[in-house]
Amino acid sequence: MLRWLVAFSRWDPLQDWLALHERIDRLSAMDAPGWMPPVDLYETVDRYVITVEVAGLSREDVQIHVQDGKLFLRGQRPPVETACEQYHRVERGHGQFSRTFALPQAVDVEAIDADLKDGVLTISIPKGGPSERRIEVQ
Repeated sequence: MLRWLVAFSRWDPLQDWLALHERIDRLSAMDAPGWMPPVDLYETVDRYVITVEVAGLSREDVQIHVQDGKLFLRGQRPPVETACEQYHRVERGHGQFSRTFALPQAVDVEAIDADLKDGVLTISIPKGGPSERRIEVQ
């Protein structure tokens, strides 16, 4: 006997739109990264939150800018200098990276907050407000 398991979940068109936008950016090489740090993006009632895994980077290695409804995240991780004859495995990315996130509605750029702790960059973006500003990482 064949049984089907159906999971019911709330459809979120915003999440689908953001995922599609990110895939199109990757295909079109708009960001053209040397490596791509993993990102989580979620929304609460009053803000968007982006968390980025950037282990080994300092606050000075990351630049965040918001303009025209987009958040730009850029940085660079230098290659590890090791005296060895041959690498057997290299899995950690290095070089420049760039990510662009389209913000689906007006956000308050004056209240955007960025914090780097334990290798995770957390960007908190309140909804509503002015539309352009450079954000300092704390």
